[in-house]
Amino acid sequence: MFKKLKDASVEGTLFLSALVSVSITFAILFILFREALPFFEVVSLKEFFFDTHWAPTFYPPRYGIAPLVVGTISTTIIACVFAVPSGFLVAVLLSEYLSHRARSILKPVIELLAAIPSVVFGYFALLVVTPWLQSFFPNLQGFNRLSAGIVMGFLILPYMASLSEEALKAVPKHLREASMALGCNRLETALKVVTPSAISGISSACILTISRALGETMVVAIAAGEQANLSWDPSQPAATITAFIVNLSKGDLPHGSIGYQSIFAAGLVLSVITFSLNIMAHFFRKKFHRRYV
Repeated sequence: MFKKLKDASVEGTLFLSALVSVSITFAILFILFREALPFFEVVSLKEFFFDTHWAPTFYPPRYGIAPLVVGTISTTIIACVFAVPSGFLVAVLLSEYLSHRARSILKPVIELLAAIPSVVFGYFALLVVTPWLQSFFPNLQGFNRLSAGIVMGFLILPYMASLSEEALKAVPKHLREASMALGCNRLETALKVVTPSAISGISSACILTISRALGETMVVAIAAGEQANLSWDPSQPAATITAFIVNLSKGDLPHGSIGYQSIFAAGLVLSVITFSLNIMAHFFRKKFHRRYV
């Protein structure tokens, strides 16, 4: 009787925890929709998605979200081009090559990057990385998405490395031993046996890393500038969705104004992008899981 009561209490606690998480998610989405709806009563969807200028605080105001979306995606691509392959290689090193003692020393050092405040990364990009890049590219502007993306790659690398390493470690040891017995070396075993078996977890790590880059604020706000520029040129400044939300959330706009409501419209777009990304990740995980498990 006591055991059944204990199991029921544990099950109820876990269910309550899951319910709270789901409720908070739906509450956030509800608030975004509620606050953004008056905005779309004034600004048409055509203007919002297809206008190429974003200037909600100027006169006449312009509400084209495209420059913010392009700035967000371009800086995220630059960050992930660096962080995803580098993080995966670090995960392979930690999981397949290093001894337990060496891994216990190196892994905390790598994860320490995630503990550094993002504002520090932002000023590092602005004051160190940008001047260094300008020595190779003299026409590079002081605020640019290239240095912001590179430094943001360092910021999100621990997520990719740590999550991928956990996925690789979860692969049964007998698969490695069988591969070695057939004459494969350690690198071939890691890339041709262990990685396909852990592809579901690695893909999840990639999606979480991309989502982390999409939501980054301070690095791009400091290093990429605040200019909403519809361009994919990495040498140009850019304004991202998160940077815009931070800049307009300082209390300068009256509550209920169209400029204030544009904050929630931009947040809703970012939420939809992240949510769509996670849905894609879910289907990819299921596909890879069926293929390799």
